[in-house]
Amino acid sequence: MNSKVFKTLEYYKIIDKLESFSSSPMGKDMCRSLVPSTDINDINAALAQTNDALSRILTHSSISFSGIYDIRGSIKRLEVQSTLNISELLKISSLLDVTTRIKSYAKHTRNESMNRNSSDGDYYLENADDNIFKDSLTPMFLGLAPLTPLNNEIKRCIVSEEEISDDASSTLKDIRRKTRLTNEKIRSELNRLVNSQTIRTYLQDFVITTRSGRYCLPVKAEYKSQFPGMVHDQSSTGATIFIEPMAVVKLNNDLKELALSEQAEIEIILGNLSLLASQYCLELSTNLSTLSTLDFIFAKAMISRHYKCSRPIMNEQGYINIKKGRHPLIEPHQVVPIDIYLGKDFNLLIITGPNTGGKTVSLKTVGLLTLMGQAGLNIPAFDNSELTVFNQVFADIGDEQSIEQSLSTFSSHMTNTIRILENADSKSLILFDEIGAGTDPTEGAALAISILTDLHKRGIRTMATTHYSELKVFALSTPGVENACCEFDVESLRPTYRLLIGIPGKSNAFAISSKLGLPKYIIDDATSRIGVQDIQFEDLITDLENNRIQIENERSEISRYKNEIEVLKKELEVKSEQLEAKKDKIIRRANEEAVEILREAKEYADNTVRTMNKHGISMKELEQERSTLRKKMGDTEGKLALKVKNNIPKKQNKPSEFTLGVKVKVLSMNLLGTVSSKPNAKGDLFVQMGILRSQVNISNLEIIQEDAYGSKLTKFTGSGKIKMSKSSTISSEINLLGLTVDDAIAKLDKYLDDAYLTLPQVRVVHGKGTGALRAGITNYLKSVSYVKSFRLGEIGEGDTGVTIVEFK
Repeated sequence: MNSKVFKTLEYYKIIDKLESFSSSPMGKDMCRSLVPSTDINDINAALAQTNDALSRILTHSSISFSGIYDIRGSIKRLEVQSTLNISELLKISSLLDVTTRIKSYAKHTRNESMNRNSSDGDYYLENADDNIFKDSLTPMFLGLAPLTPLNNEIKRCIVSEEEISDDASSTLKDIRRKTRLTNEKIRSELNRLVNSQTIRTYLQDFVITTRSGRYCLPVKAEYKSQFPGMVHDQSSTGATIFIEPMAVVKLNNDLKELALSEQAEIEIILGNLSLLASQYCLELSTNLSTLSTLDFIFAKAMISRHYKCSRPIMNEQGYINIKKGRHPLIEPHQVVPIDIYLGKDFNLLIITGPNTGGKTVSLKTVGLLTLMGQAGLNIPAFDNSELTVFNQVFADIGDEQSIEQSLSTFSSHMTNTIRILENADSKSLILFDEIGAGTDPTEGAALAISILTDLHKRGIRTMATTHYSELKVFALSTPGVENACCEFDVESLRPTYRLLIGIPGKSNAFAISSKLGLPKYIIDDATSRIGVQDIQFEDLITDLENNRIQIENERSEISRYKNEIEVLKKELEVKSEQLEAKKDKIIRRANEEAVEILREAKEYADNTVRTMNKHGISMKELEQERSTLRKKMGDTEGKLALKVKNNIPKKQNKPSEFTLGVKVKVLSMNLLGTVSSKPNAKGDLFVQMGILRSQVNISNLEIIQEDAYGSKLTKFTGSGKIKMSKSSTISSEINLLGLTVDDAIAKLDKYLDDAYLTLPQVRVVHGKGTGALRAGITNYLKSVSYVKSFRLGEIGEGDTGVTIVEFK
């Protein structure tokens, strides 16, 4: 692809911004060398990497690649067994630190992605124990080798670029210990001399100094012969002689020897570290290459986030469809998104309109976004925008007048146009700004039409801006050519920068001049000087523009009505749900009152039986009391009976059909239950309804039919369906014996949600044991909003091994 278009479309400014998001030297080199590709497979692979990196940034956080140095030279030296210096080894350590950090980042983003996508199965098993989230970056992350033993050894031995650790070797530690002792001896001896009254008279200053790495004392020049020692230096005035006292000469010699031994030992340590590092040349080279590539990929992701970009859909059919595209180099608060498409119904788009209306920006936006997409960068446009892969992009934009080459504006544009015509093919995108301008309008328009006709016949995707009315007519009359204009508000004299495809633009020269104050008689005179056809054409454009505005207003009004209807529909749905909820609440309250009345009846019956047993009432009296009780319960059941319209005669079931476990409906109480005993001769049997067990006659029962999946065939509507379905499957008791507190709470939470819909209270069996499970359940029940009360069971209910829960 020609590099001239990169400058014309300001592609290099995007590259400069991309480079600013990179941290490593090699990563920045990759950014600077990024050029658009013409292979759709390579482009899609690069876009996938960019989006996978962006996904990791958005789900976790951004990652820094700082600390990567170009150690390719050091790796080559290691390959020939050379010894690296401290700085080189520290750069290797820094690279391994970044490797470890990136591996950790990959692990965190992997875990978060798996948590989001595990339900979709969007991961694979690397081995039996490690779930690795799969995307295009996964192989790179897996290929990184932190080389922890090597990195730890370098850190153990090297403190900084100026210091080797004492613990690097036992020999070095011993040498430095001896050096410290020798220094202490020298200072002790020199302090003794300085504090001596005799020696103090010879000294210029009472300080200890060094010359050439040896400890000295500043002696007055006149006492030079009286102070035994070796002269190392003198002051600029000659008044002070720096003498090494004879008493410390041997100690200074020892110190010098220790310094040489220390340096030799440091060379040995660096040699050992280099030998260790040389075993990992391949891993170090792979780490450097992979980290630099990841730095480059994440830089593309960061620039995508910065410009709020999305991934384009690439094709090779020559079709462009950019949705709400924004030029990335225009300030976000100033840029106006444009919708532009090209290559399906037409391959030539002619954009007209006044100056400063955004025509050139539209050209540059299409060109720059095309280059960005083919370079593997996301584009600042809405999702599902489409770009095609071009082998070449040509742009003739701006004033290219050349004084050095003695070319006029027209000549320079024509020279560029000739070059484009010679090199363009059906896989090219051509952008012309003010084609045919800079010469006589009649000749320029004719030349522009001829050029565009040639490109159109060759099937080359082309966009051109112009002021010529002839080109508007050409677009209207030629199949496969389409007009477009940049909208302009004549009232405010401001462009809206909106691109409207299908409508030719009007120059608005007369309208603008009139608004700016040009006298009317001059405008009338100018109008009389243009042809009738030109006036009619401009009027036609005006009518088209007015119709477009009217249609857009009507469309906006229709959209507003649709939104209002949608709001009303939602409000109606909410009200319907509220009514259904109120109805269900009333039915639930009636059922609760029924249970309460039955409970009172049962207590009354129990008290009656106890009284009879206590006072020894005869069988005849007992039978009378039972008749009275039966009448009272019958009256009570009558109060509970719900009046249900049922025009269909109830099917009479045979006693033999009421077997144990059969699901039935107690008609008088409108409750569901399970047959828990066989019917007697009178047709009476016991039915278990939640926690209530009552004797009912089969004439008051209806068998509930179930389908193959265990669902009842009885028809209900709304939330009543949920309640009746739940009531047939939810037991009034849950057994949590043997479970841990966490498992029991999870199971109890699901059970209570289901039981709350149909049962007034339930029985939770947890056992006595250590009391830990009971305490955990008690704490949990305190936090459940729909639990009215709970208590431990009484004697006969399970005692403290059971908790009775009552719902609101």
